Parts: sequence; C-alpha cells; structure tokens
Amino acid sequence: MKTTVFAIALSTLAVSTLAQTSAVPTADVQIKTAVLAAPADKQAGAMVYGYSDKNEFVVLRKGTNELVCLADDPAQKGLSVSCYHRDLEPFMKRGRELKQQGKTTKEIQEIREQEAKSKKLVMPTHPSSLFSYTAKDENYTAATGEVKDGYLRYVVYIPYATAESTGLPLKPEAPGMPWIMDPGTHRAHIMINPPASTTAK
Repeated sequence: MKTTVFAIALSTLAVSTLAQTSAVPTADVQIKTAVLAAPADKQAGAMVYGYSDKNEFVVLRKGTNELVCLADDPAQKGLSVSCYHRDLEPFMKRGRELKQQGKTTKEIQEIREQEAKSKKLVMPTHPSSLFSYTAKDENYTAATGEVKDGYLRYVVYIPYATAESTGLPLKPEAPGMPWIMDPGTHRAHIMINPPASTTAK
C-alpha cells in the first residue's frame, strides 16, 4: 500500500520528461478534471497547474482560495490529479524539481528530509490537506474530460507527527480508517482511503 500510494502521488506531482503519447487536452479540459480532486466548494477558486500545447508545465488558472490543483500528465495512462493546500507548495515544488533532475523516489525523500531539517525547505506548521483523484484509462476520455468510476483519497500532512502524538495506527484496521504514514519525518501524513464505491463520480 505504501509504495502504491506514493507512486500515485509522485506521478501526479511530477513534471514528465517523457515524450507525449497523445495531444495535450485543452486548458479548459485540464482545469475541469484537475479540480475533480477538490471539495465542491473549493473547485471554482482553486489555482491550477497543467500543460501547454508544447507540454510545458504552466499555470493554467490563478486561484482565489487556498487550494492548488495539478492537472493530469498527458504522457501517462489514465487520470491522476490532485489538489493540496497552498502551504504545501514548497514541498510539492521541490519534489517536482528533483524528479525533473532524474532523482529516484528514495533520493527525493532523503533530500527533502535533509532540507526540511535544515529549514531550507519550509514545511507547514499546521495540518495541511491533499486530495487525490484517479481513474483507470478505460474510464477517462482525455479529449473531453469525461470520467467515470473515479477514486478519491484524502491525505493530511502533519510534519514529524507520530502514532503516539496522534493516537493513529500505523496501518488501517478497517476500510476508510485513518492511519499515519511516514511517522516522525517531514512528510508524516494521515491517510484516508475510503471504499471505492463511496467516492466514485
């Protein structure tokens, strides 16, 4: 579970260096699908990053609230979008930079941990949310942004939190039960993975 969840998040957040396998959807379609990860009352005001027709990672829409959303990478199969609190932007941006430099997942984790401890990387001092929305390739039409049977998961970052400081278990004991992942590190976070049937849209 841990490897799978991180791989999904990292593929969502990474700026792809691979050649495009299909045309980049229009900005409107990218925005439409990116904000599917956000709560309904946050969607209209969220800032959105996405891809230009030259496959450059750009700001598609400026925001008016606290959420930042990432559009789907057109070079990857299926749909994978996310939205997170703006105070997580330094953490997310650094991850994108290191991924673009060719760093591995392990290297990215280690570098950000060191930078967070030295205060070079500023992490939020309060709980900060991330929402991830995914769908299988056969359930996503990139040209129109139509999606069916998508899956929404929730993450709350609490840097350096532990099972002891939160009272949370290190793994879920029931479907949808919150648990803490990467405890005691800069990227410690609460994971909530609801049963798939409850998040489809």
